[in-house]
Parts: sequence; C-alpha cells; structure tokens
Amino acid sequence: MLSSQVNKRVGQAMYDYSMLSDRDQVLVAVSGGIDSLVLLWLLQFWRKKAPIQYDLHPVHIDMGIWNKEMAGPNPVDGVAMQVQKIGLSLYSQKSLPLTENNRTCFSCSKLRRKQLFDLASRLKCNKIAFGHHKDDLLETLFLNMFYSGNISTMVPKQELFEGRLSVIRPLAYLEKQEVEDIAQDVGITAVNNLCPLAGDTRREQVQKMLLNIYDQIPGAKASLFASMKNVREEYML
Repeated sequence: MLSSQVNKRVGQAMYDYSMLSDRDQVLVAVSGGIDSLVLLWLLQFWRKKAPIQYDLHPVHIDMGIWNKEMAGPNPVDGVAMQVQKIGLSLYSQKSLPLTENNRTCFSCSKLRRKQLFDLASRLKCNKIAFGHHKDDLLETLFLNMFYSGNISTMVPKQELFEGRLSVIRPLAYLEKQEVEDIAQDVGITAVNNLCPLAGDTRREQVQKMLLNIYDQIPGAKASLFASMKNVREEYML
C-alpha cells in the first residue's frame, strides 16, 4: 500500500522529530480533505506494525455551513463514512461561531485550533496530529514572508503548554502528489468542501506561484525545503 520510499520518509519524519511514543493518545484532526484522511489511514496502518502502542481519536470540527436546503448530503456524514472505512469512529463537534466582522480563513483556523486544544484536554490526548505535508510547509514559509513579515513555517513537531500537548505532522516529508497517490491506492475519497472562500485564498495564490517556480526551475522545491533546515543567521538582518 505504501511504496518503500514513501514509507521510509514517513518513518524518517517520525524519527527525526520523535513524534510518537508508547501509550500516546493521539487526537487526529480530520477536516474531510484528502490530507487529513490519508494521515488518519497512515497512523492506523503504522499502529498495526509499530513496536509501540498508541490510540487514535479522529475528531472533526463541523463548521455548520451545510443546511437541508443545500444539494447533496451533510459533509459530516461523508467524513464519518470515510473514517469508518479506515476502521475507526469519528467524534464530531460543532464549531464555535465567528463574529460577522471576523470571517476570515485565519480567524476560522485559529478558532478550530482552540477547539481542538480544548478537545484534546477533554479526551485526555497528549498529541494532536495534523495532515500538513511538505507543500503546506513551503507555502506557509512564503505566506509568512509575504503577509506577516517574518521567516517561519509550521514545524513537524511543536511542544505546547509546557510540554503537556504536542502538535505532530507525520506527512511533513511527503509531497501533496504523494499524499493523493496514497489516497487513490487505498480508496480514500475527499469530502466536498463547502467553505465559500475555497478556491480564492492567499494560500491558493501562493500555491500557483510556487507551481510556476517549480516548472521553471528544476529541483527548486527540494532546495527550498532544504533551506528551512539551513538558515545562516549570520547573513540575516
């Protein structure tokens, strides 16, 4: 199901950042997108062969966009179905409401993150796993430079709350295409995203820019990713 090369890089990311330990309780943030569903499948797959024991808790934050007047089924049901195919049960919770003047991707993401932290505490989870991959890390690097004036990205592992909770990103060394290939191989299907901002965000603009760079400069993606581990601070302002 996983090629030896992909399997090795997943293992390398987990080893490099000490992502999982024996008896971990791992909350897996499942949006319904292909990345988070593949992450859940991969952690379930690894659990069957790992020399350690850990438990998985798939959690979905329902943004409440769907209503009965809309065509098609409730996406939450679709997410639950995909999670069931992986062999697990989904825990779903309604999102906290956004204020009318604060409906942005950043605000929505921040609110979901807060809910996930609260749920991790309630479910007694010491890890939260996100499905961010190599392309996400590179896009975040440029988003932060373009819009926040700093050089930073999402790290594969981050300790929070004095070490009581850790965020892990086991797909950090995989490219988006590799994640999609895994989904196709194991029969995972993404659930339709009803967000009205989908397709027109800053991240998607940066995606298009980077794809253009990768087309024009062979090896650019690998070099850019390597640069995040090779920061020469003495040559920075």
